[in-house]
Amino acid sequence: MNGGLETAVPGTIASAGERAGDAHHARGPCPNCGTVLLGDYCHACGQTAHLHRTMFSLWHDLLHGAFHFEGRIWHTLPLLFTRPGELTRRYIAGERTRFVSPLALFLFSVFLTFAVFEATGGMFGHHGGISRDGVALTARQVAAETDSLKAHVAKLKADRAAASARHAETREIDRQIATAQENLAGMRAASVIATGTLDGPAIAADVQTGWPALDERVAAAARSPDLFLYKLQSSAHKFSWALIPISVPFIWLLFAFRRDVGPYDHTVFAMLSLSTMLLGICALSIGAALGLPGAVIGAVLVFGPPFHMYRQLKSAYRLSRFGAVWRTIALVISAYVAAMLFFVLLIGITD
Repeated sequence: MNGGLETAVPGTIASAGERAGDAHHARGPCPNCGTVLLGDYCHACGQTAHLHRTMFSLWHDLLHGAFHFEGRIWHTLPLLFTRPGELTRRYIAGERTRFVSPLALFLFSVFLTFAVFEATGGMFGHHGGISRDGVALTARQVAAETDSLKAHVAKLKADRAAASARHAETREIDRQIATAQENLAGMRAASVIATGTLDGPAIAADVQTGWPALDERVAAAARSPDLFLYKLQSSAHKFSWALIPISVPFIWLLFAFRRDVGPYDHTVFAMLSLSTMLLGICALSIGAALGLPGAVIGAVLVFGPPFHMYRQLKSAYRLSRFGAVWRTIALVISAYVAAMLFFVLLIGITD
């Protein structure tokens, strides 16, 4: 009877054998795709054959979904930091089930980096700096000092006009006016930092790159740096994927005469390397928020990336020590160039 029910209703979620709990392997068609089941999982779509309809099963599905990714994470992260070349080589060779895909890991690292930066203020902890109230107070002080300097300049100019009318010497007054105007220009620059706006004539950013859109954005940054930095951060989040195509050509150049490796290998290498750097920045930011000394953070930033690149290059591409060393030096230089190109791209596309 039970077997007939299963045959008559292919879409039944819980089979009679499952309800009885006496069948090790489910029978009948897969509830998801209809393929005849041969074991605990459908060999066509991969869905588990044993499905549950209890409240506990909802929590089980939630935890399984989270820890399915995390289970791969715990296989991926140790190798990513301790044996990155082996991880790169094994993934390219076809070991995919045990590890998080490089692209998913990169996107997760980007998301985590921005989340950690928002929470901690980054490696240099801007949350430990001037508060919003402090910024407002500084802006008021700058405005008051600017008004005072304007009044002083106006008084000096009136004194000079009176002296000139008497045909008196004005050299000393001219010197005082020049000094006061320099101080006033300095206060206007301070106004940009304190408030993101200008009190008085705009300060022109004299930058001529030959790219009009870039020149315009540099000028906008000078007029309102806080707003521009906010937009820049938003653009960096949305266009972080551009780091991959920017980086891959530099890696390709290091192996231009190797026929056994290609663009796919270099892309996997780039994504895993970038993920490591981003996750390392996250760890350092959290460490800074917890009071990690700046000297330790600086040492890790200086020596960590080259050491990791060396290990990943040497093992992933099976290089000699000399081959790995010179390529590491070239890759470090390339990373700075790629970062500069990415930054210029962000400035160019940020409205």
